[in-house]
Amino acid sequence: MRFFRKYIFPALYGLLAYFTIRLLHDTDISLKFWERPILTNIIEIGTSIITGYLVIALFKWLLRNFQKRWVFRLNYQTIAKEIVILVAANLVLVNIIFLPVSANTDDGLSWDDVVFMNTIPAFYAIMYYGIVRCSVFFNAYVNEKLKFEKITITQLETELKFLKAQYHPHFLFNALNTIYFQMDKDMEGAKLSIERFSGLLRYQLYDQQHQVPVSQEINYLQSFIELQRIRTSRKLNLATTFDPALSSQLIYPLLFLPLVENAFKYVGGNYELSISAALCTNTIIFKVVNSTGKAERLMNEAGGIGLENLKRRLDLLYPGKHNLQISKGAQLFIAEIKIEL
Repeated sequence: MRFFRKYIFPALYGLLAYFTIRLLHDTDISLKFWERPILTNIIEIGTSIITGYLVIALFKWLLRNFQKRWVFRLNYQTIAKEIVILVAANLVLVNIIFLPVSANTDDGLSWDDVVFMNTIPAFYAIMYYGIVRCSVFFNAYVNEKLKFEKITITQLETELKFLKAQYHPHFLFNALNTIYFQMDKDMEGAKLSIERFSGLLRYQLYDQQHQVPVSQEINYLQSFIELQRIRTSRKLNLATTFDPALSSQLIYPLLFLPLVENAFKYVGGNYELSISAALCTNTIIFKVVNSTGKAERLMNEAGGIGLENLKRRLDLLYPGKHNLQISKGAQLFIAEIKIEL
């Protein structure tokens, strides 16, 4: 394409202008240019091709200077000034070359020749300017749009990293506190908890930058649940149900953790807690239900994370493709996330 624009297009531009003039002029005077002497046609066609290269080179030079001189602004005054200069320069060049050629061919120079040699090149010059300028406008628009999108994406990534980072202090505090008290009663259990804790921490540190298979997220939640059960009351009646169909579907990690963490923190009353995840057509439904002694506490943020943090992450990661429902009753707290894959 670059070769065509540089070496082929100028010749075609010159020939297009020449044959347009030839067509209008010959039709007007009923002349058949192919019946003229071959040498005359060769001279005119060759001159037109050379003129095409000169005109395109002139246009490019003028457009570069327009850019440098006026620091390209999209306004009518600038565009009108550019068109006038470009057309005037084009006409000067064309007349210098073609007036002598026309005066020495056929029946000499006539007013028809002068009119055609000035109107047609001016028309094509304006067309060329319009195409080039539209291309510049479009490229400038696209570049600005890309810059804006890049800035927006960078801001969103920064916000996501900040939101993810908030999980770590609360998670570390709870896990270390569990292991600390476990060491006094069950050293082997404490070692197992440390091993499980290291796996959870590794997942949070390394596996949360991109989407992961939902089965990996479920394995993480199961390990987290086992670690949490150690520090909860023996009265806890826990039920977990994970759909076997949830396997290789990709999902952003750590979206379900706040609900599970919140449930373990505030479970009370009859100490009933159920956690389930299911696949319905193309939607993942994750639901947590826990009994509570004081339901009003459950709307508070869990360890500084909170539901507002989760809502913001869902808005950033799944805009228009998620639904988070929270319902609070006298005895139950229900949280459900639906995510369209």
